[in-house]
Amino acid sequence: MERNYAIDFIKFFAIVAVVIIHTFPNDDKIGFFLLDNFSRFAVPYFFVASGYLFGLKVINTSQLAGYFKRYVIKILKIYVCWLLFYIGYDVLRISLSGGNVKHELSKYLEVLTPLNLFYYGHGTSGYQLWFVISLAWSISVVYLFFRFKKITLLLILSLCLNIAGLFGQSYSIFYEVSLVTRDALFIGLFYTTLGFWFASRMPLIQSFRFEKGTYLSLIGFFLILQATEGYLLTKGLSAKHGEYFLSTILLTVSLFFFTCNNPKLGKGVWVTKIGGNALGIYAVHVLLIDMVDILFNSFGLGHFSHHLIWNLLDATLVFTLSYIIYYFLQKIKPRQPFWR
Repeated sequence: MERNYAIDFIKFFAIVAVVIIHTFPNDDKIGFFLLDNFSRFAVPYFFVASGYLFGLKVINTSQLAGYFKRYVIKILKIYVCWLLFYIGYDVLRISLSGGNVKHELSKYLEVLTPLNLFYYGHGTSGYQLWFVISLAWSISVVYLFFRFKKITLLLILSLCLNIAGLFGQSYSIFYEVSLVTRDALFIGLFYTTLGFWFASRMPLIQSFRFEKGTYLSLIGFFLILQATEGYLLTKGLSAKHGEYFLSTILLTVSLFFFTCNNPKLGKGVWVTKIGGNALGIYAVHVLLIDMVDILFNSFGLGHFSHHLIWNLLDATLVFTLSYIIYYFLQKIKPRQPFWR
């Protein structure tokens, strides 16, 4: 199977976008607002890429159950390890806070319910881990439907769920769904299924081969459309902040068409190498955000948090340190990259 270098190449920009979302303030300044909305392609792309790579393996192997089991166990090991790490970090922070430690620990433990920990990925300061557990659930459902040869049906059902999930976010201004919709059911399942569907329809996907300029024009158009949709909803209609939109679907589809039809993109480029470690950066960067904030607050520089130069410095520092730390973790315990 020929390696698709474009996946890791695009993942670099996706993980940069994630760091931007988490380090830049989401406030009324139009520049910050648009940057946040432009970056919303990142997690959907990670789901699609994971579903696609899983699909390529499963479709071309006779040992379906064995590969599925190893894949999901690997995801769960990563999730549990980082979950325990962030729980330990949180307990340490509470213990050193100097307040009523017993009371604060009791409140903290109350939130660590089985539903939060093993479905939503909520409850700890490692809030970004929702993606990892959602991927495990999504891959499991995709595999089940694949065994029954119903992937197209799942794609339709999950698309409906994804659209319904919009009404738990910005679209709740029209009709509110009183559920948490940043989870496997409403986000992860659709985009993971979409990636798997791409893998199962490669001849069809490759028939849509256009010039790079055409793909880039489409991607640029849908990026602007996504930012416009977010702006009209949030600023025009005073809706609550949204993490994904209808236009996110179109943007992600066009971006993955581009990925599939330009597999050599990024070959031998340092950006691609870093993109191959996107999950590691994703897992550790929230810790670095907290530590960098503590550092700058200790120097009395916290008031710069809404300044562009500060945020650029913050994001660059967090991204760089996250990559370096994960790189050394890989050296200490060599293992295969997760999304390979």
